[in-house]
Amino acid sequence: MSPPLPVEAEEFLSWLAVERGRSRNTLAAYRRDLVAYVEFLTGRGLAVVEVTEPVVEDYVAFLRAARRAPSSVARALVSVRSLHRFLEDEGDVEGNPAEEVGPPRVPAGLPKALSETEVLALLGAVAGDDAPARRDRAILEVLYACGLRVSELVGLSLADLDLDSGLLRAFGKGSKERVVPVGRVAREALLAWLAPAGRGAMAPERWARRGDSEAVFLNTRGGRLSRQGAWGIVRHHGDKVGLGNRLTPHVLRHSCATHMLDHGADIRVVQELLGHASISTTQVYTKVSTERLRRIYDAAHPRARGGRPR
Repeated sequence: MSPPLPVEAEEFLSWLAVERGRSRNTLAAYRRDLVAYVEFLTGRGLAVVEVTEPVVEDYVAFLRAARRAPSSVARALVSVRSLHRFLEDEGDVEGNPAEEVGPPRVPAGLPKALSETEVLALLGAVAGDDAPARRDRAILEVLYACGLRVSELVGLSLADLDLDSGLLRAFGKGSKERVVPVGRVAREALLAWLAPAGRGAMAPERWARRGDSEAVFLNTRGGRLSRQGAWGIVRHHGDKVGLGNRLTPHVLRHSCATHMLDHGADIRVVQELLGHASISTTQVYTKVSTERLRRIYDAAHPRARGGRPR
């Protein structure tokens, strides 16, 4: 059980729960951060309302000295800053001592895209023409062709597909809707899955839950495929071609974006396709493509490393 927090911190957590509707897991994470922060302040003989900016800076330095990951330190600082902002808004203190304290730089995680050869091997790994094979082939093709998140894939309903026009409607983060093109091969895979020998063979005589009848992708029991189910399908076929832990549904999304940029797609088009709210998120992929270009150049150009042409 967590040690008790001062009343100001408990009021802040209550406000997060009641007024902001934060989840139980989020509240637990805030509490852990604040317990550690209050322990640090107690060691200095300080109350939360007595904190100054140098104290917060010292706390960040303390966390870094303890070899906490930059992302962990940044998250802890968010909790501290939010607490002091709450106290300022409530009139308990003047100003927010954490407002100007900068978090440590969190290195941008580079997507580990598959090569185009690896993607082709994966897409060719599904054997057979029975209903599960048709479903799995369609899942892999759509994830790669459309750059969907796994939650968007399993959330697809029949009304979201317009295969005559080669389009589908995806609902991303915050239920934001976007229309995504479906390539020829993915469209053919979807049509094969939606045929009587595909989805029709998996559909139950009686649907167990409302909404399952509209689901594009079904599990073997005839219900809407879950995120975990889609993960399992992707990993199963990845294992067959030696991709192992390198492959997740999100890696196919990464690969879609990276390969489009490799082939000259405009970054704004890729942003729209992936449903990124900010262009800066999509720009991570341009770095990946640039680094790949550098590797190819260094390996292929006779003067790249200062050598003589052969």
